[in-house]
Amino acid sequence: MSDTPANSNSIELDATTQAEIEAAMGELADAGAADEQSKSSKIRGPRVVRGGREHRTGTVVSVGATDVFVEFGPKELGVVDTTQFKEDKPEVGSELEVVIQRYEATESLYVCALPGAVTKAAWEMLEQGQVVEARVTGVNKGGLELEIANHRAFMPAGQVDIGRIDDLSVFVGEKMTCEIQKLDRRGAGNIVLSRREVLQRQRATLAEELKGSLKEGDTVEGTVRKIMPFGAFVDIGGIDGLVHANDLTYERIGHGEKAIEKFVKQGDKIKAVILKLDWEANRIGLGMKQLQADPFVAASNEVVEGAEITGKITKIMDFGAFVEVAPGIEGLVHISELDWKRVNEVADVVQENEIVNVKVLSVDPSDRKISLSIKQLKDRPESTGGGGGRGGRGGGRGRAEQDNRTPEEIRKDEKALAKLRDQAQKRGKKGGGGLGSSGGMGMGLGDLKF
Repeated sequence: MSDTPANSNSIELDATTQAEIEAAMGELADAGAADEQSKSSKIRGPRVVRGGREHRTGTVVSVGATDVFVEFGPKELGVVDTTQFKEDKPEVGSELEVVIQRYEATESLYVCALPGAVTKAAWEMLEQGQVVEARVTGVNKGGLELEIANHRAFMPAGQVDIGRIDDLSVFVGEKMTCEIQKLDRRGAGNIVLSRREVLQRQRATLAEELKGSLKEGDTVEGTVRKIMPFGAFVDIGGIDGLVHANDLTYERIGHGEKAIEKFVKQGDKIKAVILKLDWEANRIGLGMKQLQADPFVAASNEVVEGAEITGKITKIMDFGAFVEVAPGIEGLVHISELDWKRVNEVADVVQENEIVNVKVLSVDPSDRKISLSIKQLKDRPESTGGGGGRGGRGGGRGRAEQDNRTPEEIRKDEKALAKLRDQAQKRGKKGGGGLGSSGGMGMGLGDLKF
């Protein structure tokens, strides 16, 4: 009897103790789990899915002759073939990002590959987002036909390159590194590939490297990638720069793509100077003419004030004509220097592409301006003005035959003439007579100086 209460008290005590023990063990377990999670979080990389493939980052725990083992977390190991490391193998303890290809349950290992690594294509191993090597077998209206793992594949024309390729037949027979964009195993299988995605990632990597090495004034080599009406885009190794039309050559360039293509064409290999770097706006200004000899300096011994030279009319304007007197050097023949007689239209005296003899009036190296004259090489006609006096039309300097005024004098005379005409019109309205009448101004057109 006496044992019963004792046993009862003992049972209640044991139950309480057991509950306390279980609670304490639970807290320890939670702490241990938290600690384990904290430890594993240091090596377990986040699962990131890109292009339909899982990317993970782990810690290198072993480097062998053929395999590199990566630990993602407790009892989670991945293996990477050492042939994928083009340069040095990673060191033990370093972090490594890999792409999960498959899980080998028999070995409890994840078979991994380096991001962007080209893997051997096998039909049963193909996955969306995988980077593989395919052979181009033909061209159709929409793009390229390829062969991969003994299966036909297709690459749209817009996925062949970053820029437009007019003739896709140049790729036939070549092997191409590309990414699987679409994979349908039903029937004969439907595989869509992209080379553009691979190239863009490569360019992005190269661009980051270039940002730390390029600076203004550097001379770089590149490939003309695209022609635009205002210039040419040049790939300088992962990033594009623009050679504006003004920095293409010292020669005069017209407008439009055809004018640019007279100097560079798509695919040309060129050298250029970096004129401006703006990484925030992602703009690089390039110059090609800066690597060429300045024709203005080269011709400084021939194109001098007073020299008589030959040139070609390149452009006609209302105020005169531009003449190319040396490659890349143009001078202006003002309308007042075209002929001794008054010229109303420049085209009445000269035409574009016409070869003319000119005299150099002045050279301004600072502004790169050259003033030329055609009339100075012609015989100056004698004045044929009659003796008409005030009010007569025949007097004066015979300006219908010759005009010796400078451009500045012409402008002043035109303003004076306009002022006199306004005055004459006002007096005429008041009834005082018109020009040349006795009741008016008392003078004729011949009395007005131009």
